[in-house]
Amino acid sequence: MALIDLLDRLLTGGAVLTGDLVLSVADVDLVRINLRAVIHSIGPDSPAPW
Repeated sequence: MALIDLLDRLLTGGAVLTGDLVLSVADVDLVRINLRAVIHSIGPDSPAPW
């Protein structure tokens, strides 16, 4: 039940996930990708963001 409680708490309050990905060869950065995602539940009390 701990995983279900954690997911419920994350979706109720929301969460922001961030990450960076860098591909490099010989200490030369070739590709850099920044990732950001917002996770939040939408219910009848809150309007949709779009």
